[in-house]
Amino acid sequence: MEQKLRQVLSQRQKLSISDPRRVSSAVLIPIYRKQGRPYILFIQRTDRVKDHKGQISFPGGAYEEGDEDLLQTALRESTEEVGLMAEDVEVLGELDDFRTIGSNYVISPFIGRIPWPYQFKVDEWETEEVIEVPVSALLDERNVRQGKDILEGEEIDQYYYHYQDKVIWGATARILKQLLGILADILKDEEP
Repeated sequence: MEQKLRQVLSQRQKLSISDPRRVSSAVLIPIYRKQGRPYILFIQRTDRVKDHKGQISFPGGAYEEGDEDLLQTALRESTEEVGLMAEDVEVLGELDDFRTIGSNYVISPFIGRIPWPYQFKVDEWETEEVIEVPVSALLDERNVRQGKDILEGEEIDQYYYHYQDKVIWGATARILKQLLGILADILKDEEP
């Protein structure tokens, strides 16, 4: 799956958003295999952080002046938030940029394969919990709800992914929707 995902991501045209009114940020979407099944790693943010309090997201954050590029931002933030070291991440590619609704960010998502099991070191100031979700649960239509929202005067689709007692929504869910569209095709091709 990972090799096919890398290939698909390298062949698609990324939609980039350049908006000087918004803060550039990046996230890492950690993917791994557990008991032979693909999983995605999320975090639940604490109520102490500045933005997106208590929300489920991918590890990541705002670009800082010392960052070489947005990929380095995603990797640095992943190290800070959950102790995921950059050298342990095999970057597979990136998705389109996404704008947030409730805050003023443009998010550049990068997908990386990580080893499993992994010894995470959670920063308790930023990260309430590390959440492992099997891709199969996210692809199950019974676990997703769809709605509408307004972003800069335009109506957009909004998604709500339910897993156990968690709900993934907002920009994270819109990023996830794009990734799952790609993964669904790849996994379908892998079925016997």
